[in-house]
Amino acid sequence: MSTLLIRGGRVIDPASSTDATLDLAIRDDRIEAIGKGLSSARVDRVIDAAGKLVVPGLIDPHVHLREPGHEHKETIASGTQAAVVGGFTSVCCMPNTAPALDAPELIRFVYDAAARTGACRVFPVAAATKGRKGEELAEIELLAQAGAVAISDDGDCIPTAGVMARVFGAVARTGLVFMQHCQDPTLTRGASMHAGEISVRLGLTGWPREAEEIIIERDVRLARASGCRYHVQHISSAGSVEIVRKARAAGARITAEASPHHLILTHEACEHYNTSAKVNPPLREASDRDAIRAGVADGTITVLATDHAPHADFEKSLPFEEAPMGLLGLESALPLYAEALVHTGLIGWPRLIAMLTLEPARLCGLDAKGLGVLRAGGIADVTILDPDAAWTLDAGALKSRSRNTPFAGRSLRGRATATIVGGVVRHAL
Repeated sequence: MSTLLIRGGRVIDPASSTDATLDLAIRDDRIEAIGKGLSSARVDRVIDAAGKLVVPGLIDPHVHLREPGHEHKETIASGTQAAVVGGFTSVCCMPNTAPALDAPELIRFVYDAAARTGACRVFPVAAATKGRKGEELAEIELLAQAGAVAISDDGDCIPTAGVMARVFGAVARTGLVFMQHCQDPTLTRGASMHAGEISVRLGLTGWPREAEEIIIERDVRLARASGCRYHVQHISSAGSVEIVRKARAAGARITAEASPHHLILTHEACEHYNTSAKVNPPLREASDRDAIRAGVADGTITVLATDHAPHADFEKSLPFEEAPMGLLGLESALPLYAEALVHTGLIGWPRLIAMLTLEPARLCGLDAKGLGVLRAGGIADVTILDPDAAWTLDAGALKSRSRNTPFAGRSLRGRATATIVGGVVRHAL
């Protein structure tokens, strides 16, 4: 039996609308009590949380752990170490592995590997089509029974409406959500960055906003016809935000997520052929970035997700057009979200915490597992945040196996000082 007392922190629990200075007591893997003046007698460890935020363990519904098949980029062990440093107690891993997570035994492999080597909870997202080829449907109901928490061909879009309609029908029967990587491939062949003045100046093929927006418009119609829950991943364009806004206002079961880099950077980060800023979907213009922030502020976008995408140095060192797309997110996400959304006055900490806990839990059904909330008797997944901690991102000190971040050397404000998973302190400063 182990006991832990977190004393005097600002406890924020969006599920219960709690926002007060309280203590939180943990016994073994459960929260024993939340209240004022809890006794520290016979407690194994006391954490002083004065001046800090005590919140449900953060949840990231969109990460790439690369295992199986691409362990030179990341593993479940290294990726979850990065997660707990960033304050995340649960992550949902995407199926673009080798082989793709398109069979029940591969879903079970992820759970087994995470149980052996993971520093936090890992929930697999299963592929919608076999091999993620967008052609033949995977056994979606069997994948759900094996423990998949969502369905997606992430990394690729399902290109044809016919297959997409069949996928929506199958996913609707499971009650899971379908997560779409919105990219019309016929508009992005050979493209490596946003279609704009910088791509023209650099002599690179441009990636138009319409490639994303057309897919969302198509999918909203198909998803409504099937009754399937639909989620837009890593939204990147102002037009996409407006499509989602109108669909939600019309009653569609649609949600969307924003990633740190799309909230902070623009295509200007790709100047000088900077491959660390080469991502999918691409960084766009200031007007798009501002529209995404506005979409968060007005409730159009309800979820924040890193799209943590590790790549090895030798891959990112290739010429811009040949280098893979993606950047690291887990260890730097929290202060970047705060920089874009809290420090600008668009939202407060309670709303930010909801977008990192309660909302992703609801999206992936993790709320039914008791995650995303703080309550007496509940699972002791807790993150302690110092909102004012000043630090500089050192790429060499990252826990990830990869180093591909455009934020190296950036001055940041806010970080996780302790990450507790099932009552066990997995990270502490």
